[in-house]
Amino acid sequence: MKRNQNIILLSRDHHFGLLCSWKIRQGLKKEIETGRIKKYILHFWQNHLEEHFREEEQILCAYLEDEYTERIRSEHAQIKVLASQIEHSEDTRLLSDFADLLEQHIRFEERNWFPHLEEKLNHAVLDRIGKELDHIHPEKKEVYADEFWK
Repeated sequence: MKRNQNIILLSRDHHFGLLCSWKIRQGLKKEIETGRIKKYILHFWQNHLEEHFREEEQILCAYLEDEYTERIRSEHAQIKVLASQIEHSEDTRLLSDFADLLEQHIRFEERNWFPHLEEKLNHAVLDRIGKELDHIHPEKKEVYADEFWK
């Protein structure tokens, strides 16, 4: 899917989010000890998702308040609550719930929200968004020592 260059950094993050969901599912399928998967989820939340959500809410949501924006904020809050529940619970169902919700959320953003923003926001606003993201968005690599999904 062709993405406006100004929000491509966030789409790249989405690739790693989809990989996170896949890794969780692989770990569950292989019956990996759930503590290992839980540690990965918390690592991914703290080192990737938390900042990514903050960037989307502070930058993208600031330019267009509508039902899409409300849904994005709501799903971010749900994922945050789920990460907290995973941290404080032994319920293994939460791991697959996290993978499912994260994937659905990313698919919605890529298929619906980003095209909506690209349609509704003019080029000057998209350029401003791109500059803001370039200024604050760190280049991240996914490095995690325990490759339980292999």
